[in-house]
Parts: sequence; structure tokens; C-alpha cells
Amino acid sequence: MKTIGVFYGSETGTTADVARRIAKELGVADADVHDVDKLSPTRLGDYDVLVLGSSTWGAGEISQSWYDFIAGAQSLALQGKQIAVFGCGDETMSDTFCDAVGEIYDALKDTGAEMIGRFNGDGYDYSSSKAERDGSFVGLVLDEVNHPDMTDGRIKAWTDQIKREIA
Repeated sequence: MKTIGVFYGSETGTTADVARRIAKELGVADADVHDVDKLSPTRLGDYDVLVLGSSTWGAGEISQSWYDFIAGAQSLALQGKQIAVFGCGDETMSDTFCDAVGEIYDALKDTGAEMIGRFNGDGYDYSSSKAERDGSFVGLVLDEVNHPDMTDGRIKAWTDQIKREIA
């Protein structure tokens, strides 16, 4: 059985909450849900599947705590691992909606890990996102500001997909 670790960076607590909700759907213990601001990137080596999440800030940046963590993660040998990315954003910031998901994806796609967890872009209202590629998102994107009522369904659909991809 593959081990799953959930790693998040959160400025206001929203992404931390979403990370715990995703972990619950994946059957991941609380001890395997990590704030990237409080540990070394080497902890990624403890898991087969890495679920990574960030909020989007400013002009489409990742959460502040991710910068050093990603720099360290890029130097690790992640061959044989699978990475899924999720993030929170605000559709009213329509030209940078959930850019953090695309930032993490781009930073880690060449590490030798298999990137999994693409998500359908239907039902979102934005003009541009670094997370979008060829009509779908490279990971799960959520808008807890304008559409919190859709979050649970989207988490469920995405985690069901992740379970199939890691089987």
C-alpha cells in the first residue's frame, strides 16, 4: 500500500482546513498532514504519494512558506513518487486564479516524479490561470470565498480520482 503525505502552505488557515479535508477523504492520518513552514523538504522522502497545496496570494504567488520548501524539494530525487497539487484562490482575481497550483506543478514537474490529479475546468469563472493547461487544471482548484458550497463535491471527485491513479 502506498503511503500518502499531505503538505500545505496556508496564510489564513483556509488551505490548512482544505488539506485536512482532503486527507480525510484519502484516509490519511493527521500525523501525515504537514505545514511546510514547520518541516524540511526531506520529509517528502517519507511518502510514495505527495499531495501538495497552497493558497494564491498577491499577483498569483504561492504561499510564503512554500518558497524555501520548493527550492529544497527541487534538489531531491523524487523518481518513483507521485505528486498531486491543490490550491485555493478567489475567482474575482480572475487573471491569477489559483496560479499557485501551476507554480508548484511547474517547480516540481521535472523532479522525476509522476504528476497526477488533473482536474476538469468546468464550472469556474476566471480569465487566466497558470494552473490551466489544455482546458483542464493541473490539480484541484478551489474557491472558498465565492463557492464554498462546491468545495466538498470537488474534493470528493478529486480524491476519488487520486485513489484510482495511485492504485
